[in-house]
Amino acid sequence: MENKNKISKIDIITLYMELVSESKKRPKSIKQFCKKADLDKKVFYHNFSSLEKVEKYIFKTLFKNSLAVLEESEELGSFDEKNKLISLYFTFFENLTLNKEYLYVVLKGCKNKLHAHKTLSSLEKSFKKFIDTLALGENKLPIEGLEKVQKNVIRQSAWIQLLVTMRFWLEDNSESFEKTDIFIEKSINTSFDLLENKFLKNVLDLGKFVYKERYQKSTD
Repeated sequence: MENKNKISKIDIITLYMELVSESKKRPKSIKQFCKKADLDKKVFYHNFSSLEKVEKYIFKTLFKNSLAVLEESEELGSFDEKNKLISLYFTFFENLTLNKEYLYVVLKGCKNKLHAHKTLSSLEKSFKKFIDTLALGENKLPIEGLEKVQKNVIRQSAWIQLLVTMRFWLEDNSESFEKTDIFIEKSINTSFDLLENKFLKNVLDLGKFVYKERYQKSTD
């Protein structure tokens, strides 16, 4: 590869994603990756210490790019917290879809254990930081003396919701992932209704949708 000394982290993750997408498997070692990507190992180690770090950086970058697109929107200033979150979801999952060949390989076999996937730790940190900016629940659930606990519960609940949505997306075979879009709106609407103590109707609505997609389908 030309200009090896000028290769950045973005260049390396691009090479990694292309290699994984084309071969349909992850490289077993840094040596194997560098050989197939025609990359000097010294250049790799200058940017990353392991392949796991590469994968973590990929998820962090996908989220960072999604957030950048959202912040460029002229309408963002007029959005309330719920619409900001929904807009971020749509943008993030659009980015996931653009890189689905890579993500299907990396997340293969762990759909039920996404919470334990180490490569998602950077994404978790970035996503929770975004959730903090929304200040969810501060006005809706004023619990004196329990602000820190409440904040942590909301952050963790939001993260679990994102993981659940990612799992749904991985299993979604609908055209243009339209069912994932429906799931995003219903699940976030339900979450905000929970915060506002007006949730029964949407809980039932979400439950019916999940039942139809997950259980009714298996009996067809």
